Amino acid sequence: AKGMIWASQVAPGHENGLKLRIYGSKGGLEWVQADPNYLWYTPFGQPKQLITRNGAGALPVAGRVSRVPSGHPEGYLEGFANIYQEAARAIRAARRNGGKPAKEVIFPTIQDGVEGMAFIEACVKSSRKNGAWTKL
Repeated sequence: AKGMIWASQVAPGHENGLKLRIYGSKGGLEWVQADPNYLWYTPFGQPKQLITRNGAGALPVAGRVSRVPSGHPEGYLEGFANIYQEAARAIRAARRNGGKPAKEVIFPTIQDGVEGMAFIEACVKSSRKNGAWTKL
């Protein structure tokens, strides 16, 4: 078997542009780190096929090593962990500062939640009016 590897830490415009392409006698595979939930399979003489993480065509082992269901990107849980970490940081800062929250913490506020619910309500109203524009 023959192979080739091209590696660079100084390729302009490619920030950690990890991409793997493997070709063999039956076709090829391509996986791109920036779009990690997708594996492209390119069998000879057939259309290119997209295999999604935990989706149809994925091996059963894929489900065993995945932390979230199909459709949720890896990193989904880490996003919630960041929110919880920031909330804990805000609570600690408020305890140190006599109840005043720290300004540097970043997590959704009550106002963000109210605005999100207003958006959902506007979407429902729009849907009931056959997709009409609805004021927020």
